[in-house]
Amino acid sequence: MFGSFKVGDKGKIIDISKVSRMVQRRLLDLGITEGSEVCVKCIMPFGGPVMFESCGQCVGLRRKEACLIEVERV
Repeated sequence: MFGSFKVGDKGKIIDISKVSRMVQRRLLDLGITEGSEVCVKCIMPFGGPVMFESCGQCVGLRRKEACLIEVERV
């Protein structure tokens, strides 16, 4: 889960089925699917969003949504 990652950590997305359909659609539109590699770029304080890079673009997700995405460290 993204919740255990720190800035600079890299991983591979394993499962996105736990997030809402709208978030899944947004990720798919950006080319981010299960099997995509991600790198955590920034974690905002006070429960703010998580910024990660995948497929050459930075994406921000609410922390509660990011914590639902299953990610395996690489």
